[in-house]
Amino acid sequence: MNLNIRMPIHRPPPDGEGSVQVKLDPNVKIGNAKVFAVYGKGGIGKSTTSSNLSVAFSMLGKRVLQIGCDPKHDSTFTLTKSLMPTVIDVLESVNFHSEELRVEDFVYRGYNGVMCVEAGGPPAGTGCGGYVVGQTVKLLKEHHLLDETDVVIFDVLGDVVCGGFAAPLQHAERAIVVAANDFDSIFAMNRIVAAIKAKSKNYAVRLGGVIVNRSAGTDQVDRFNEAVGMQTIAHIRDVDDIRKSRLKKATLFEMESTPALEQVKAEYMRLAAALWTGDTEYNATPLKDREIFDLLGFD
Repeated sequence: MNLNIRMPIHRPPPDGEGSVQVKLDPNVKIGNAKVFAVYGKGGIGKSTTSSNLSVAFSMLGKRVLQIGCDPKHDSTFTLTKSLMPTVIDVLESVNFHSEELRVEDFVYRGYNGVMCVEAGGPPAGTGCGGYVVGQTVKLLKEHHLLDETDVVIFDVLGDVVCGGFAAPLQHAERAIVVAANDFDSIFAMNRIVAAIKAKSKNYAVRLGGVIVNRSAGTDQVDRFNEAVGMQTIAHIRDVDDIRKSRLKKATLFEMESTPALEQVKAEYMRLAAALWTGDTEYNATPLKDREIFDLLGFD
């Protein structure tokens, strides 16, 4: 008896080993703006970094749009002085009939003209963040807001680099990691580097470097950078005015001047200028978990 046995066809995942990336509408593209996605360990200061970088770009005369991608929808409150409704909240209010929305329903103007959107996310344990990002970009495109923007900054939830919250990498030109000079945030950064490397196989996104945040030194990050092939693009020191700015619901550019604060503001302005004019990318190779464990620390 002849048996025809069909062997399974193994096709490599399109976006890296084990990827279950949410597929966004390929016809919905951001356009000519420079697009940055900011990632990092939860609580490391991504929203503070994103907001102040947005202001720095605006100080250079650029039209800036910041998109918060966290269900807490707190990415932009230092810019707007309010906790904005999310895109999903607003869409739900009109039964997802986006044609009934006005721009002012989901876009708020923040400090120095920075335009702010809170994509938000699905309720805990349900849905997918990739869908939320896709709906947000689609809505912005429908209202022609992306046609009038020079810089788009995605502020992305924690170090979650699953198929959903990696969705901004499908739109971004550069992915930037925020990390402190410590083991936990560097460990998280390594996972983000791996996600960016996987996405860069099929998308235009490239690794743009690391911002060392809330740290006096950079020695541990320097070790990691040397090992994987990456560089620090900015160093934001641990200045108490940064903590106070969140409590005052203000950006650093609105705070009372101090010598330390002026240095931080100057670093943000330098970084914005460098990101606008430069196109540096890093083809970093992530480490194995054990390799990071052995690499970091004191001799």
